[in-house]
Amino acid sequence: MDEHWAIPAVVLINRSKMAQKYRKLRLILGDQLNIRHSWFEEQNEEVLYVLMETLSETGYVRHHIQKIAGFFQAMRAFARELQERGHQALYIRLDEEANQQTISKNMLHLVEKYGIREFEYLLPDEYRLDMELKKLCESLPAKTRACDTEHFLTRREEVAEFFKGKKTYILESFYRHIRKEYGILMEADGETPLTGRWNYDQENRKKLPGKQEIPSPLHFQHDVSDIVDMIRRMGVETIGSIPAKDFPWPANRKECLQLLNHFVKNQLHLFGTYQDAMTERSYLLFHSRLSFAMNVKLLHPLEVVEACIKHWKKNQDAIDISQIEGFVRQVIGWREYMRGIYWAKMPAFAEMNFFGHQAQLPEWYWTGKTKMNCLKHAIGQSLEKAYAHHIQRLMVTGNFALLLGVSPDEVDQWYLGIYMDAIEWVEITNTRGMSQFADGGIVGTKPYVSSANYINKMSDYCSGCRYDKKAKYGQGACPFNSLYWDFYDRHRDKLADNPRIGMMYRVWDKMDGEERGKILKQAEKYKNQAGEL
Repeated sequence: MDEHWAIPAVVLINRSKMAQKYRKLRLILGDQLNIRHSWFEEQNEEVLYVLMETLSETGYVRHHIQKIAGFFQAMRAFARELQERGHQALYIRLDEEANQQTISKNMLHLVEKYGIREFEYLLPDEYRLDMELKKLCESLPAKTRACDTEHFLTRREEVAEFFKGKKTYILESFYRHIRKEYGILMEADGETPLTGRWNYDQENRKKLPGKQEIPSPLHFQHDVSDIVDMIRRMGVETIGSIPAKDFPWPANRKECLQLLNHFVKNQLHLFGTYQDAMTERSYLLFHSRLSFAMNVKLLHPLEVVEACIKHWKKNQDAIDISQIEGFVRQVIGWREYMRGIYWAKMPAFAEMNFFGHQAQLPEWYWTGKTKMNCLKHAIGQSLEKAYAHHIQRLMVTGNFALLLGVSPDEVDQWYLGIYMDAIEWVEITNTRGMSQFADGGIVGTKPYVSSANYINKMSDYCSGCRYDKKAKYGQGACPFNSLYWDFYDRHRDKLADNPRIGMMYRVWDKMDGEERGKILKQAEKYKNQAGEL
């Protein structure tokens, strides 16, 4: 083996076999850590598995340092597991001298070095990598094949086929389709949902009571200081902070299963009720924090859902069906649906800008230094934890960016970089589609915007804020209020005919001209001073 491809002892990769000529090379990307894949059912000394850390992957967007460290930690653990199971595996660290810092260049080098006759890879979940690997295959002097990741419940093309000829893709109908197909929370006939109801979303929108006890999150305690030192030594530009010697994210499948078990026993019973709630008292509340584990494929979505349903069936006296249905909808409904939209609409989806927004993202999105308490908390938490739950993302950070008229390109870059679970297939559909309505209504039937009223209704953020949640204009008026009406006013040509928001225009039109003028003047001031809010 070339000494420049040496693997540090911590990764435990067998180097004794590397001198032989391998027949087949199999690439495993950082979000393809599925040890139950059919690839690994048999050991074959002629097959070499390759995982790699590259600057091309750490640098295509400015990532949270916890995100990079978490991926590298999980990838290294997966490489160790492959070796322990008898597979031949090569792990290329970011700081190795011979690392050419792109997937394609490294693979070309290895194909030539080991006389590879066959190259296989698992279908990437990101469009850019899909294109890169297709191009790589065209240049390789070897037989090539792309294999399914065996992770998702649906095919890439399934959403596009399901909604063929439709302008708007309605989640509910696709969600019901998957429930029927897999028999999840269904009656014996396979057509009727348990209790006769498909959806309990209306019950799952409660604010967290002040005296409600919140379970402690399960945090792991890993020392990733060597990874952090390497990231910084290699000049990788990152955001956020990291507890390098007390790193809380799971490193392997065993720990991910522990996290799943913790959620089932301690959080599932109130997940649905408070899934939209926000509080300064807890960053997690009753959320699972399993999205990273699923998105890197350490856990399969079906095993996650089945574990929750099994526990619910044994504890129906303590866990209402609305709790389990709310969770199931997110995992087998929303997650599969968003992936399908991604493959149905890319690459055009990444260019969509329905409102033509061009404003810059305020600098405090990168620092958390804003006087608006809700944004200070949600952004500060994101920088500290690399995590925020879906309502913090949609109705606080995303809501404000949309009201301000920020370019969806900038919003995409921020969301893709800052969150541990952010991989483009799930990030861009939620951000550019659901959050920013830049797709013009493919994902959502209306823009998800609100004034301070919603934030106050669902959180305790407003009570500690210097801005007045009730004031639309004047000294100390909450920026959400004037920007909310300004948003509707300036986009009337695009939104007035939307039946879901017609009432907002009726309310706006009933205000006298002087009142509307004061609101719009206040909004203009805030837009011009966005960096100082």
